[in-house]
Amino acid sequence: MSITRVNTNRQKSFIFTGWHMAGVMVLFFGTIISVNFYMAYNAITSWSGLVAQNTYVASQQFNGKAAEARALSATGVTGKLNVAGSDIRYEVFHLEDGPVAADSLILQFKRPVGEHQDFELDLAPGTKGVFTATHELLPGQWIVDASAFRDGKRILHQAERIAVLRGQ
Repeated sequence: MSITRVNTNRQKSFIFTGWHMAGVMVLFFGTIISVNFYMAYNAITSWSGLVAQNTYVASQQFNGKAAEARALSATGVTGKLNVAGSDIRYEVFHLEDGPVAADSLILQFKRPVGEHQDFELDLAPGTKGVFTATHELLPGQWIVDASAFRDGKRILHQAERIAVLRGQ
């Protein structure tokens, strides 16, 4: 009688080596680094928000400012900014009734990030609803915040983002 032995030990078909671990680490950290670069790119090229001196105080004032913005928007008074070189012109008008008389107009020019180049202009009144000033604007993105007043009361508050190109 002959006895045949059957090998019951199966050979593993896959062995996890150091090269496999190196590949796992490269894929893991490569994914994290890729996502970080993507997020950094989006942060640099997208809207950056505004600079607030004290974010807590700004958050407490938000509802009041939003209510004022809704009330001013309901009046129908709007404005139009024109920048040609160093000549700045702002027109205050009602969409149906035409030019609106105002006592004063203040434009605040703010950079989207940082505040070292921010400045404020009091424009001189011209004809009804038209204000002008002369000021050299540096190229780049600006947020222009306009406020028009009549009898000490704000009748217009409007902000818009503009791009000043070199030579224009």
